Amino acid sequence: MNRKAFTLIELLVVIAIIAILAAILFPVFAQAKVAAKKSVSISNAKQIGLAMVMYATDYDDLYPRNDDCQPGTALNKALNSNPFNPTGAGCTFPFYYRLNHFAWQKWIMPYIKNVPIFEHPLRDKDAAQWTTHGQIVGGFVLNSAVTGSLDTYLRAPTFLRQFRNSWVGGTVTRIPDPAQAIIIMEFPTANASVLPGGTVDPGEVSEIVYPPAIREFWRYKLMKGTVADCIAGTSGGEVDNAKVPGGGITTSATDGSARFIPAGRFLAQTPTKLEYLGVTGSHTAGWTFQNDCAIISTGNLGFVQPNTTINYPMWALGQ
Repeated sequence: MNRKAFTLIELLVVIAIIAILAAILFPVFAQAKVAAKKSVSISNAKQIGLAMVMYATDYDDLYPRNDDCQPGTALNKALNSNPFNPTGAGCTFPFYYRLNHFAWQKWIMPYIKNVPIFEHPLRDKDAAQWTTHGQIVGGFVLNSAVTGSLDTYLRAPTFLRQFRNSWVGGTVTRIPDPAQAIIIMEFPTANASVLPGGTVDPGEVSEIVYPPAIREFWRYKLMKGTVADCIAGTSGGEVDNAKVPGGGITTSATDGSARFIPAGRFLAQTPTKLEYLGVTGSHTAGWTFQNDCAIISTGNLGFVQPNTTINYPMWALGQ
């Protein structure tokens, strides 16, 4: 009986075809995986945004911004068996029982009741922050310039910047275009849970905070380029997928809607420093925060009086 088998040449041809197909299909599969995760991130952002709307509805149009410490409130449930010490661990350091803008998710937990919704599927939360402080750091951040924030827990009456009052009053009805203004957004770096506001005053107990709506600043959070490029004003013309894996930013607006904004469009919807602060020159001109070109995570930014009448509704500007 004659037996037929593949020749060596035929086997090599088949292997070559499989390799070619794999080279073609693997990037497609990877893109499909990213697209699926982007869809999940938009869904999560929408649920978070709607929870913010429900909170404001229940609290006379006001966004949350309290600073407190309560037992059993860690987002990481493994920490909730720790004893409650209002002046010690849990309330000072670590912070697993604190309720403030760094753990803003706790404010709206009654409306969501599902911690994983606060996570961004294309980003990993900071493992140390999660295990030590029970907080979600890395992924979605709160735009604290819209809500305002407090730093009042265990603070003396003279402590500076205890009351960080939003320039739009911390209310829903003061937002010029609720369908455009961002309250929750994906942040391009891993060490932030809140987007700080900027203040004009050098330091007072109560201050007005404004959004960090400066195109030159965001350019190097989304596009290719280093801190040195930011200082020199070079590079920054191509999306950096290491900073934004989906090629842009997932956001939730103050009306509860959510959308994905490509990096280029995000920049186009953000005013330049000249438009917003009325200054040109070096990267530090008008922008006094020492890390203006580096990664921001906590604290307040500082700059000259911004022009809030310019029409950039994504930043709630234009009133």
